[in-house]
Amino acid sequence: MHEQQLLFAFAGIGIIALMCQWLAWRLRLPAILFLLVCGILAGPVTGWLDPQALLGPLLFPVVSMAVALILFEGSLTLYLSEWREIGSVVHRLVTAGAMVTWAVITIATHYLLDFPWDLALLFGSMTLVTGPTVIVPMLRVVRPRASVANILRWEGIVIDPIGALLAVVVYSFVIARDAGSGVSQSLTTFASVIVCGCVFGLAGGWLLGQVLKRQWLPDYLYNLASLSAVLGIFIVSNHFVHESGLLAVTLMGMCLANMKDVDVREILHFKENLSVLLISGLFILLAARLDLNALLALGPSVLILLLVILFVARPLNVLVSTWGSTLSWRERVLLGWIAPRGIVAAAVSAIFAIRLTGDGNDQAALLVPLTFAVIIGTVVLQSATARPLARLLKVAEPAPTGFLIIGANPVARALGKALQQLDVRVMLTDSNWDNISSARMDDLPTYFGNPASQHAEAHMDLVGIGRLLGVSPAGELNTLASMRFRHEFGANDLYTLYSGKDSQRSDKHRASEEHRGQAFGSPAFTYPQLAGRLARGDEIRTTRLTEGFGWDDYQALHEGKALVLFARDPQDRIRVVTPDTTWQPQAGWTVVALIEPTEEDAVSEPAGTVTPHLPG
Repeated sequence: MHEQQLLFAFAGIGIIALMCQWLAWRLRLPAILFLLVCGILAGPVTGWLDPQALLGPLLFPVVSMAVALILFEGSLTLYLSEWREIGSVVHRLVTAGAMVTWAVITIATHYLLDFPWDLALLFGSMTLVTGPTVIVPMLRVVRPRASVANILRWEGIVIDPIGALLAVVVYSFVIARDAGSGVSQSLTTFASVIVCGCVFGLAGGWLLGQVLKRQWLPDYLYNLASLSAVLGIFIVSNHFVHESGLLAVTLMGMCLANMKDVDVREILHFKENLSVLLISGLFILLAARLDLNALLALGPSVLILLLVILFVARPLNVLVSTWGSTLSWRERVLLGWIAPRGIVAAAVSAIFAIRLTGDGNDQAALLVPLTFAVIIGTVVLQSATARPLARLLKVAEPAPTGFLIIGANPVARALGKALQQLDVRVMLTDSNWDNISSARMDDLPTYFGNPASQHAEAHMDLVGIGRLLGVSPAGELNTLASMRFRHEFGANDLYTLYSGKDSQRSDKHRASEEHRGQAFGSPAFTYPQLAGRLARGDEIRTTRLTEGFGWDDYQALHEGKALVLFARDPQDRIRVVTPDTTWQPQAGWTVVALIEPTEEDAVSEPAGTVTPHLPG
């Protein structure tokens, strides 16, 4: 390619990647679907993009390093301390169930496509992973019951690094068998790959962890150090034992994530942003390399293999994993249908196919188109049918009515507990660990981190959540969260508690209502106002109005000083008080208000509840 053509190609890839990510965000679908379609259109269909001509001999190193970084980022999310918390069903889905899926896909690939057993084993290990990048967008559209959604979300998070590790191990064995002159030599080579990958991966993770823990580097160099360390370990491990680098970086991330007193949040945030860039460009390049003619030449066997994966492998996995659980048959059916393949499958298949093809294994060239066929088939079919199936099975949640509360401070915790008393789901998010810890002591669901982060996009459980309540004393964070969730929740379901500074600023120094959401309270409350009243002993109380104790009686009882926060009407709709509120509670409504307790309350009523007495 000429220099000008190279520049146009790189610019075009960047523009296409941005458009695909934006379209996925707007439609709440996995970005991988649009990236693959655009890559196929740019490559085999139109011939505009030729990755081999674009990168030449750099293609394999670039893909290898990109896959190494993707696997490292994925392994950073595997915390062994969470293994006990994710439930027995998820345990079995990523262990015994995964083995069942692997076995079924391997057998089907061997007999349907006439693959040798080693390539069939490799293909099975690559296509048993799902991943949060495809699961989370689908769950937001499907909105299944929390029990199903949590299982699928945790499965995607945990199976990603485990599946990648399994694929690397199987690939290492395939390489060892091809390189060895006999069984003993193959096993020796295989053992060398495993030992070298473990030694360099664990040592690299420990050394990087020590650098971070002892603060031998300034904060602004953490990301550069981690990036250099990952690429360094990958290259050095491969230098000593060929093809051990991917195993090394995967173990390196797991080691670093589970070291005590090592905060990987900043590294993880950087790696997530880098992964979005790498994945977007990588998928377009890989899809552009697809040999559609070779895939079509396989005939209907590919479709049969896809049907086996959808209707045999996954249902058997779920049957084994949910045996003896409390899940209903309807929930198990939905679990058995939702298992889209994603990023790890495509990325790992690409690097392995390039390497094996270069070593003279011609049949390995089919790994990439086969993997992409599985990805496209599972994502398209399940994205289109999962929501109707969930409704048919009656395991779909109604329109989400819960609240994402920005902040876990005392005010946010008090509001969260009040909403929970109305049977409303809440999720409190904060970057202050003391606040999060206090919220968890109050049995409030929490997310520790920034709600606008890439990590939150994949890991924060928003099932049943459809409204936002910004209660952080930092007004900028409330505004940022409102802008982040404006499209997802809708402008009418964003509410913000003004900070003390917001109430003192003029309009030109304050974010517009369009960006920060509606003001919370009538008149608009401020954080210092509510925090001060709670600190001096005021209580948030829930009162049900009746025909004998109506709104006028309620106001008279509290002398008009009750600060109404929320109300629930007879249809169980939660109304949030704003300066523009025009509704008035009627009989059958439940009112939540901040009330200053009196001496009579302390003697006659339990704290936290007002029980209206009917006139004699």
